[in-house]
Amino acid sequence: MAPRLQRDEGPGRTLHFVFYNNLQTADGSVRALAPTAPDKAAVCVAFDGLPREADRFVLVAAIDPEINPNADLSGFTDARIRLLDPGMVELGQLEVSDGRADETALVLGSFRRRSNGDWDFVLGGKGYTGGLEELVQDFGIEVD
Repeated sequence: MAPRLQRDEGPGRTLHFVFYNNLQTADGSVRALAPTAPDKAAVCVAFDGLPREADRFVLVAAIDPEINPNADLSGFTDARIRLLDPGMVELGQLEVSDGRADETALVLGSFRRRSNGDWDFVLGGKGYTGGLEELVQDFGIEVD
């Protein structure tokens, strides 16, 4: 899952999700792709196409408790983010956090927009036993 967040804080903050049943943002700047080996998931991000007010792009691993009620992220280990150019040539890899027992959502890391417009990667690691609902609430999003 890849939420894109915008600068404003608290309720009303804009949060866009790309995941298994919502494969791209409305503007197409973030979209899920079919993974190719050795990848398990793939997301294409046009950083220059993100709205100016988008200040971060967060990568999350999550388990759907309705599909897998007894699962957690303890087996989510040794994951990496592979950075590819448009020709699918690998530019580098970023290590991300491992999952832990009882966690059902995990922030792998985020790309944050600097004041000069460049993007930096910040390692995540915060896990949530309450799944995606707890995660989005931590970002200030109200869940009905």
